[in-house]
Amino acid sequence: MELAYSFAGLVVGFIVGLTGIGGGALMTPILIVVFGIPPIIAVSTDLLYAAITKCGGMISYARKKLVEWKIVAMLLAGSIPGSLITISYLQSLEHLEQIEHLMNLTLGISLVLTSVAVFLRNKIRNQAMKWQHTVAATHARRLRPIVTILMGIILGGLVTLSSVGAGALGTALLILLYPRMTMPSIVGTDLVHAVVLTAIAGAGHYQMGSVDLDLLVYLLIGSLPGVFIGSHIGTRLSPKVMQPIMGSILLAIGLRFVLAG
Repeated sequence: MELAYSFAGLVVGFIVGLTGIGGGALMTPILIVVFGIPPIIAVSTDLLYAAITKCGGMISYARKKLVEWKIVAMLLAGSIPGSLITISYLQSLEHLEQIEHLMNLTLGISLVLTSVAVFLRNKIRNQAMKWQHTVAATHARRLRPIVTILMGIILGGLVTLSSVGAGALGTALLILLYPRMTMPSIVGTDLVHAVVLTAIAGAGHYQMGSVDLDLLVYLLIGSLPGVFIGSHIGTRLSPKVMQPIMGSILLAIGLRFVLAG
């Protein structure tokens, strides 16, 4: 079974390197559906898995000065309280069945939203570029800090409950709010926020005693070389081909969890 966990990590890492789609969107469903791991253990372990695997990318973007730190701070001003409130709520639930039902439903919703973000990423960016020149957009810019913090609160809750949403969904929301930012800066900013958020949410789950450290190690053994291999091959593949495929997979998995919940 340990070898199977590492192989799953290798496959997910490879897909992450290939497509740039967050590992949580794939790893958590695999742990639950394929390996039969309880949702609370799968989500908790995957949060720390995501924080560790994304650290290298975060450092790379930061060194290239592709991170908007003010936007990261605004996102965290919402997402950290959102995550801590969610952890507190989970601790208040008395029955494991309640926690697992809530996590399954949230996981399904997060995956469906992520799939939509993957499908419409280019359209969202094109539309946002058109909107930025309108009078309404000029007035809306005054509200951007508040909206960014509110967005952080929502992401904090979603990620803490499902380990999904900090990647593709966060990127899509940043594109809408900050259309003048370059795509590398959007990705770098979202990545830094995702690492901090998943680390804090993972620490909260660890305090609850729901993180499987042995499982985490086996997943990392496979995923780290997988990301390296996938990232090298991914430069040769067109996003126009990969995005619809990944969007369809995430949509199908998400609907499975929503309907099951």
